[in-house]
Amino acid sequence: MNTSRDEKISRLNISSEIKKLRENSQVSQLQFYYETKINIARIERGKYDIRLQTLRKICLYFNITINDFFD
Repeated sequence: MNTSRDEKISRLNISSEIKKLRENSQVSQLQFYYETKINIARIERGKYDIRLQTLRKICLYFNITINDFFD
């Protein structure tokens, strides 16, 4: 099992879900940054690991639970 490859796939899946959430809410990356101080553009590119605390803040912003996010 290639852990590095699996981690990259997981990161890309999470980042694409975050992007879908943002786009479905019709929120720009800039607006999201101004309201949360989270640079979501970096996260959406899938280049950086996201901390659970950051994911929690993103979920709170979109008014969903972390469980909802992964469902």
